[in-house]
Amino acid sequence: MVASLLDSKTSQNASYANSISIPITVINTPNLIAQQTLNLSAGTAGQTRVEFSGVAAVQLPLLPLATNITIFVTRGLTSGDVNVFSAAQNLDLSILGPQLIAFSGSDFNAPNIASQAYSVFIQSSALGTVRVGPESFNFTAFTG
Repeated sequence: MVASLLDSKTSQNASYANSISIPITVINTPNLIAQQTLNLSAGTAGQTRVEFSGVAAVQLPLLPLATNITIFVTRGLTSGDVNVFSAAQNLDLSILGPQLIAFSGSDFNAPNIASQAYSVFIQSSALGTVRVGPESFNFTAFTG
């Protein structure tokens, strides 16, 4: 069976390195960094999948300390919706500049509805971590 493309969208907060400066102000609290809605209505039940990838750059607090960054993707509009992917990374304390976090994942057996939202959140274990860009995310849906 050949897979068929259903929909594909991009969400991009920052195209370039160091093009934003958004502090993560609350420890271990999800911050929305991407959101997109896909049309999955033409999919075949049990054979629809959404593939996603993204990149976000963050910088350690001014006084560097052990910092863990978690990125997660939900099927829905909020951080409390169905979590379909998560990744965590400890930032390197010896790097004072931006650190790039890249990921790719899939949501298998996605529902076949016309407006299925996907959201990407980031959280930090240390106060003062800064999102610096780039931030770019891709969502592509297939069936079959």
